Amino acid sequence: MKKLMALLMTVVMAFSVVGALADVDAANIVASPEFDVMTLGNFKYGEDYTSLYDKVGKDITIADVHEDEETGFGYITVDGEEKLLGLDFLTMAMVYNTTPAGDYATEEDVYAAWWRLYITRWNYLLPEVPLHSNEYYDLYNAQIKGVQEYPTNPFWNPTRALVDWSSEKEDDSIILGSSTELSGQFRVPSFGKSSPGASDNDIGYLTTGLETVSVTKEGGYTWNDTVVESHEETINEDGTLTFTIKIKDDLKFSDGSAVTAKDYIAFSLASLTPVYTEAASRETSGRTTVGWKDAYQLYTGPGSEAGVKELSGIRLLDEYTFSVTVTAEYANYFYKITFGGFDANYAAAWLGEGVEIKDDGNGCYLSDEFYAKDEEGKYIQAANIRKLCTDTSAENYASFPWSGEYVVESFDNTDSTATLKKNEYFKGNYEGATPKIGTIIYKKTVDSTQIEDFKAGGLDVIAAITGGAATDNALKLADESDGKYVYTHYSRAGYGKLGFRADYGPAQFASVRQAIALCMDRAQFAKDFTGGYGGVVDGPYYTGSWMYKAAVDQGMLLDSYATSADSAIEVLEADGWVYNADGTDYTGEGVRYKAIPADKINENDKNYKSVDGAYKTEEVNGVYLMPLVINWFGTTPNEFTDLLQTGFRENDNVKKVGMVVYNTLGDFAPMLDELYQQAAYGFYSGSPMYCAFNFATGFNSAAYDYAFNMTIDPAMYDDYSQYYIKDYADVCWLK
Repeated sequence: MKKLMALLMTVVMAFSVVGALADVDAANIVASPEFDVMTLGNFKYGEDYTSLYDKVGKDITIADVHEDEETGFGYITVDGEEKLLGLDFLTMAMVYNTTPAGDYATEEDVYAAWWRLYITRWNYLLPEVPLHSNEYYDLYNAQIKGVQEYPTNPFWNPTRALVDWSSEKEDDSIILGSSTELSGQFRVPSFGKSSPGASDNDIGYLTTGLETVSVTKEGGYTWNDTVVESHEETINEDGTLTFTIKIKDDLKFSDGSAVTAKDYIAFSLASLTPVYTEAASRETSGRTTVGWKDAYQLYTGPGSEAGVKELSGIRLLDEYTFSVTVTAEYANYFYKITFGGFDANYAAAWLGEGVEIKDDGNGCYLSDEFYAKDEEGKYIQAANIRKLCTDTSAENYASFPWSGEYVVESFDNTDSTATLKKNEYFKGNYEGATPKIGTIIYKKTVDSTQIEDFKAGGLDVIAAITGGAATDNALKLADESDGKYVYTHYSRAGYGKLGFRADYGPAQFASVRQAIALCMDRAQFAKDFTGGYGGVVDGPYYTGSWMYKAAVDQGMLLDSYATSADSAIEVLEADGWVYNADGTDYTGEGVRYKAIPADKINENDKNYKSVDGAYKTEEVNGVYLMPLVINWFGTTPNEFTDLLQTGFRENDNVKKVGMVVYNTLGDFAPMLDELYQQAAYGFYSGSPMYCAFNFATGFNSAAYDYAFNMTIDPAMYDDYSQYYIKDYADVCWLK
């Protein structure tokens, strides 16, 4: 708390609150640093202002950073002026500026240092309030062997772990369940979608494999030595990065046919063309590959007036060797190994019969048959690809072989159940492990009935059990089963949260977000919600991750926001929440207001009001007064939302500090529309209302990368923003 107040007073020390607003000039208003951010809409990016990272970031190393011992913030010197490093700068540097320098000997050391500075800055600005981080329990039929020796974790769910398990059931099977619907779209779960279902992704993982780069059990990346004979990494004269990969010559598909280099590049070559775009009704990402956007993706077949048919960034070098070249801006990317990651996909399935992959020295291309059209001018292969990806018949699944641990035998649309059989030709995962269980049955489950289904033998695994009652019931069942059932557990990589639209209403001010955290008893909230099977974290991290451990070793210290209404009041007063609606001094009764100069406020904030209209932004003497009223949208039915009614909306501390919380309940899609402030799902009215929301976030990916997600560039802001936050430290004025 001492650090928090020191930071706030540093910001406002040049200003003072002098009597009632009616008696002071707007220049004497406490100058929240967010005021500068509020005015950005009046200026042009690239001419009037830019981000600090865009201005100098590429030239900065970790050795150029000096840290404030009291706050933990990072600073650099630019043109003789000390500049505070903001969220955008730090998230960009974290993955693009990891060259060893100063006291940091490895790229991992540098990444951890940038990550530590980012988490420290995040912890101060608090764009969301973490409220519970669960313990997860996986419950097993004890006939499934190996679960204790090869347990799950946030990066290694049962789908990945079962390669090390065996089954003592008579039919040599394992039955997995998920509350997420199966669509049957397993070849490419993301085909035609922006967000594939978790269950489809699980089966996609099981059936498509022999990858060149693997995710490890520890949540990292590694070259898959089971598959890769050799690999080289080259920085070219033009700054681009080339991976040259030679695969082993003994790899086979599920039908016993040989896997060659063409099977690793066929899908990429097909999916980056207009043919695949027509098939999926959406463009496929490929922007990192040299030659894609400006040439290859524009080529539409013989006679095409745009583009060239060669994809210069992918080369076929011999039967078992290929290369990929990515653009220069990604050459120093911390996770650049992922650009060398390719799966084995049966070439003929994606290219069609008779289509050849050729390389005359300028890059790979597909023979003209791939671009053949029907009488209506539609690509023939587009229809074939669409059928391959969406047809859920057993015949379609069997039409081409698979490369993963298992093959899809059938899918039943009526009860959303998939049956998979072991791929006898699968050589092994990155550790060389091959599947031992003969059959996987993967089905849709319902949370309220899954325990009964489990006891009846309809499930062998219930994964990610959490919450007090559910966990108590699962552990009791195992403990009293006389060895029939067993369990493992691990900490969640993520948390349930109170999130904000951090560019609108009171929640755009860090002081308000901090005050909310100070008003809530987060530790008690976590205990109540998880039933004691969980805790709370102070930033967007997983305590089991390598970068967290490294950052702690480097001395990371975070504010835990210990519950204190008095501290919340101090934070609010320091940031200028000191008025009544009429501009007189706030004396401790009712709702606080903050004064915002007329040249700083935008139309949305001028119109800010409580859900019922009882409180609204008021204009007094040419200055706008915003009420400390939080409009919160909570999803229902949801136990988390229920607990927030008392933990947040009716919290005595919230009332004591002069804040009022309004709550609206609804479904998840309308909530997202209100968060996005656009009708992505058809529910948004066009007028912003809500600035607080509750949902969850996870850090299960092996790549912790928030580059561009904290941008202040308006061209990317709506599409990339993680919290809709614009860190004032990232604003660099050019005039």
